[in-house]
Amino acid sequence: MLLNCDLGEGFGVWKMGDDSAVMPLIDQANIACGFHAGDFATMQNSVRLAKAHGVMIGAHPSYPDLYGFGRRDMHFSADELRAQLLYQIGALDAICHAEQVPLAYVKPHGALYNAMQRDDELFTVVVRTLAELNRGRPQPLKLMTLAKMQRGEVMEIAAQYDVDLLFEAFADRRYESSGQLRSRQFEGAVLETPEQIVAQALAFARGESISSYDGGAILLPADTLCVHGDNPQALAAVKAIRAELS
Repeated sequence: MLLNCDLGEGFGVWKMGDDSAVMPLIDQANIACGFHAGDFATMQNSVRLAKAHGVMIGAHPSYPDLYGFGRRDMHFSADELRAQLLYQIGALDAICHAEQVPLAYVKPHGALYNAMQRDDELFTVVVRTLAELNRGRPQPLKLMTLAKMQRGEVMEIAAQYDVDLLFEAFADRRYESSGQLRSRQFEGAVLETPEQIVAQALAFARGESISSYDGGAILLPADTLCVHGDNPQALAAVKAIRAELS
């Protein structure tokens, strides 16, 4: 199983996470594109760091919400959302092109990521935008999205636009019995100790069930496993997970 992390989430002189320590331990870096975090220099440095360690690069676009770190629901027309995605993905793609490293996939961030799990029309806008970007690309962009118990509808939408999906599980987030992530608005949404995070990560990697917030067992097959870079336990957790998965 691939290991991914949300990185490049500083802004100007404000830093978040220890990207230089995390990067050598992961397979995929989801790099913020400036709308919830990140800036031109941070994006460039993150791309260079990923290239140095042979890490696949993904764009991590969000709603335009620096103040709320992209975790607040916002509403836009389909055309506005398309433009936002093109703006952010295009910026990171240009940096990747200049640094001679490919952009491999797109993982929407925060509220946008969660909203597209609930709304097939929104999911379709994201997929259609990637399909437009993939025209003529030697390496088509994939879409990273939430691993679900029922995934037939999203797979059908993606197939309609010839966009490949990467299904993602979260090592450091608690799940509801429905298979959805527990909202950060509620207690217990984030696992707080490296031991908890590693135990859940290994269950995903072994194809085993995990415990939902209410104590039920849910099975969510996944291609890639995420640890959030802004989690205080991120570095310790990634080190432990990498050691177990190696």
